[in-house]
Amino acid sequence: MANDAVLITGASTGIGHAIAMHLAGNGYTVYAGVRKEDDRERLEAEHQRIRPVILDVTVPADVARAVQTVRENGDALVALVNNAGIAVGGPLEFLPLEALRHQFEVNVIAPIAMTQAALPLLRESRGRIVNVGSIAGRLSAPFVGPYSASKAAIASLTDALRQELARFGIAVSLLEFASVKTPIWQKGRAGRDRLVASMPPQALTHYGGVVDAVMAQTRVEEREGMDPAVIAATVLAALRAPKPRERYLIGRKAKIQAVAAILPPSARDALVKRAMKLP
Repeated sequence: MANDAVLITGASTGIGHAIAMHLAGNGYTVYAGVRKEDDRERLEAEHQRIRPVILDVTVPADVARAVQTVRENGDALVALVNNAGIAVGGPLEFLPLEALRHQFEVNVIAPIAMTQAALPLLRESRGRIVNVGSIAGRLSAPFVGPYSASKAAIASLTDALRQELARFGIAVSLLEFASVKTPIWQKGRAGRDRLVASMPPQALTHYGGVVDAVMAQTRVEEREGMDPAVIAATVLAALRAPKPRERYLIGRKAKIQAVAAILPPSARDALVKRAMKLP
């Protein structure tokens, strides 16, 4: 008998790893996308229901192979969780356009590529799609514009996709939340020096102090962020609900920011500046 399988992207650490472990613990066969062989071996040893697959979501051959692996194993793909993502930041005036393109390639284009590849199997099972968004998609902030824009874009695409696939009985949900305790914060800080090195000297003259303030605030967000287990529990709820929600707004911070997002721009800007402790 075919196992109920879920394919998750970006499952090596953080939210994706928490989702993989939680779903495996609740009886699903989890095809966990990772980019490194070391991560594949580690996840394989962590749970007998986890089937790690090498998957760089920006590589078409990896995307096709991941879905084909599920098919060849004879499992029923009941859900796709598009979780893989990166966070690019910096002043838009000097941001290398290649960095902006990469932000959208990973956070926007790749989820649609994964969805296109997985839909033949999801149509067979009348399965579900869960896209990992962010409250940043509703409330943009200075110096994290690329990330916010990518999350706004995937929210819009999720809305369109949900309506397009409803006739096939395929439910599509978006998760929106604020900060979470994951390695994405550390990766963002590690990428600061590389980003600064790619900008002209006047970038630091104009924005150096502000960017440093933003980097300092990421440490606060990392420390006070939500446990990824909360996100994992929400994904399980979305997979098991007779009629899953179109959007899952998760956590007190996200709910507060959702209200802030509908304020007049001047009030919203003032709140964002104060919250980020910008000079």
